[in-house]
Amino acid sequence: VQLQASGGGSVQPGGSLRLSCAASGREFSNHAMGWFRQAPGKERDFVAAISGTRTRITTYADSVKGRFTISRDNAKNTVYLQMNSLKPEDTAVYYCATDFHWVPGTKMSGGDVNVWGKGTQVTVSS
Repeated sequence: VQLQASGGGSVQPGGSLRLSCAASGREFSNHAMGWFRQAPGKERDFVAAISGTRTRITTYADSVKGRFTISRDNAKNTVYLQMNSLKPEDTAVYYCATDFHWVPGTKMSGGDVNVWGKGTQVTVSS
């Protein structure tokens, strides 16, 4: 599996962006997918994850609950992160990732990620 994130950019506080992560590989639909972010000088943090099962179990970091939505389209081998009501503290490089052994309903751990995509910059400022 190879991952390529896109859709980042600059937006004012309160605005919205949708990130996309295109995956290569025939086993995409079986794998859990996640988003992480890393702000300057900080560690890479979990943002959201979605299972590869038909039930589409999702998990979010507390800081983005109610504002961000993760989804996937297996026919397009793509996972999305819809980000609404963006805040300056959401500014970071966002990475998509997959964890082959992720337990649905838990927070995905960076140490367990099997494949990282290249990041895409999101900047929220007025």
